[in-house]
Amino acid sequence: MVVWLSVLYLLCHGIALVLMPAHALPVSYAFLIGAPLLAGLACVWRGRRSASIVGWVAMALGMGLWAAGMALNMYQEVGRGNADATPGLSMLLYVLYGVPLTFAMAHPRHEPWYLSLIDALLALLLGYLFFVYTFSFATLNDAGEDGIAHLRLMFDVENIFIAGFALLRWRASEDPSRRVFFRTLCVFAWVYLGVAAYINHVETEGSYGGLVDLLIDVPFLLLAIMALRPSRRSEVRVPRALVMAVRAGSPLILALSLMVVSALMVREHPYLAVAGFALATVGSGLRSVLMQMRSFARQDQLDALSRIDSLTGLANRRQFDQSLRDAWEQARRSGQGIALLMVDIDCFKAFNDRFGHPAGDQCLRLVAATLAGCAVRSTDLVARYGGEEFAVVVASTPLAGAPALAERMRRAVEQLQLPSAESGRPVTISIGVGTVPRVLDADPAEVLAAADAALYAAKRGGRNRVEAGGAPA
Repeated sequence: MVVWLSVLYLLCHGIALVLMPAHALPVSYAFLIGAPLLAGLACVWRGRRSASIVGWVAMALGMGLWAAGMALNMYQEVGRGNADATPGLSMLLYVLYGVPLTFAMAHPRHEPWYLSLIDALLALLLGYLFFVYTFSFATLNDAGEDGIAHLRLMFDVENIFIAGFALLRWRASEDPSRRVFFRTLCVFAWVYLGVAAYINHVETEGSYGGLVDLLIDVPFLLLAIMALRPSRRSEVRVPRALVMAVRAGSPLILALSLMVVSALMVREHPYLAVAGFALATVGSGLRSVLMQMRSFARQDQLDALSRIDSLTGLANRRQFDQSLRDAWEQARRSGQGIALLMVDIDCFKAFNDRFGHPAGDQCLRLVAATLAGCAVRSTDLVARYGGEEFAVVVASTPLAGAPALAERMRRAVEQLQLPSAESGRPVTISIGVGTVPRVLDADPAEVLAAADAALYAAKRGGRNRVEAGGAPA
């Protein structure tokens, strides 16, 4: 239906030109303004239903700017009756239409507001440079032949730039919604590039109101078709290296655009061109620094998460193993001893069977918080060893203090008065204290074996108790 309506639009445009030759100019302008407006409305409609709303809205804004440029042309030719003048403001709007498209190509998804702000400022600066460049060769109401030639060069550079980067973004997109958007932009940009090149370099002497105007409708109607048609979801295998390279480099598109426009302005506005180069460099550099800082922060978060047990918030087994090795090595260098507490919740399987796993998880969290609250020294590490078992590394302290710490932990858990699988008794823990008075070798398995044997003795001795054992000095 959308395709047939677009074909009907072209037929109506052509028939109107043939049947109303006396009014061909205003009629053709009406169709030429209507095509990009319809495309813009289609983009807004699609954006409200797509995860890539920023891109679709940016494209709709670009269509609005282009339609406004055509409306100014119509005012100049039809309203004022001056067919020989080309309004400079109209030319500016034709150029500015590409700024939102460039922003859409440069703007990655899920960026924080401050990075989006930098992109927006660079886009505004790009628009300002376009403004200055345009009115270097045109006045508000007219542009001379030399000015038109320079502006055609700018159109060509902009159109090639947008088409090339749209193709790259499409080929490197793995997200389905963004892939649909960049495919639509790519097809539109390449068709628009061809039509613009023909109109600007072949039909240079013609005016609006001829059948060649139907060509100008084509890219906009094609955009409306692609925006309104439902997209087919398909699995596309994109090389990961290409995805990462384009994702990392896409923010440079705006900076590169600024540099290209600045290069075009070197002869007419050398100081502004230098300022454009400088601001493009500073903006790109600032963005890179902020992205790097954000990447470092994410890496720190991931590193912290990789060392924390998600249920209890204590150190996980990985962090425990590393901390034990570090404490063991420090004790070996200093000639001190080391102690290790192995803690087990008594009858925890029966607790889960009676109360269920959600209650078991809550019990684990409460016991973990209690154990961590008893280990007040910064050098002590409380970790979830596995299941209902915990471990406490006690370093840089007299070994006689380890059993006392274990007893405080046992009493604190008992005083929680959590209901247990055994009626009339609270949840309790058993603790084995392993000590090594003097560390001589490089393997902490010695203290692990001592703590494990002590825990086994505590379980065998009736549970809810502390047993101490040690390796020979």
